[in-house]
Amino acid sequence: MKTMASITKIIVVILFFASQVVAQPDPDGKLRIIAFGAHPDDAELKAGGVASMWAAQGHHVKFVSMTNGDIGHFEQAGAPLALRRKAEVADCARIFGIETEVLDIHDGELMPTLENRKKVADLIRDWQADIVLCHRPYDYHADHRYTGVLVQDAAVIVVAPFFSVNSKATQKNPIFLFYSDGFERPYPFHPDIVVDIGDASQQKWDCITAMPSQFADEHSWQASYRADVPKEPAARKAYILELVKQNNEAVANKYRDKLIELYGQDRGSKVKYAEAFEVCQYGTQPSLEKLKELFPGFQ
Repeated sequence: MKTMASITKIIVVILFFASQVVAQPDPDGKLRIIAFGAHPDDAELKAGGVASMWAAQGHHVKFVSMTNGDIGHFEQAGAPLALRRKAEVADCARIFGIETEVLDIHDGELMPTLENRKKVADLIRDWQADIVLCHRPYDYHADHRYTGVLVQDAAVIVVAPFFSVNSKATQKNPIFLFYSDGFERPYPFHPDIVVDIGDASQQKWDCITAMPSQFADEHSWQASYRADVPKEPAARKAYILELVKQNNEAVANKYRDKLIELYGQDRGSKVKYAEAFEVCQYGTQPSLEKLKELFPGFQ
């Protein structure tokens, strides 16, 4: 019994000192950003422009899909669709110059479990993220809501040395931000930073074009979910891409006052395409000037 107790003490001491070997900031001095989406297209839709801009500046960006998207089509499903969608976001990652990962959780079945909380925390810790992006937990889709819950639940514990033996703690709590959305209850999205993505808009449209399972096929989600989509393939593809462009225009128009505050009257009034983000209260709380320093396009 004494021998077992001694061994246990030794193991505890080893684990303690191992846990103190916290990863240092990236030696190149660049930011590390990780963005969580519920499905393979969500982060691309909500933050593809800003991710491309960050990457162009040499920063390190990773998109993570919490589910494999295996029911996000009206004709195809299961492993073939999951593999297809994984390949599509890999194409987007190449376009943006970022990394990507798709978790093997069935579409529509994401739950806010301790196991999944640890997965999210390990991903943030492995990436040693400075900035974490995710959905707000007030969305129409349970996978979106639970992605927001899981990421928020990972805040703070990512700095706890003993929370996970699979990853090293972050040196500080990252800045957590939400993607924009139009949901009003329990409270509406409030933009803390709105980014002009005009310089990266073509990369975003190229990414959308690289995801036909969602934005071009006859039985893609957008084509099947909407009654106004043309049937002819080329017209359908162009129409759906235009809808995505209009969504990014709508963000710029909705938050025009914020764009003018951030960029000044002249430039802010001319921004055509934008992505917007709200600071979560659970992470490090940056000032507006710090956000402008961290996000691309304000330097």
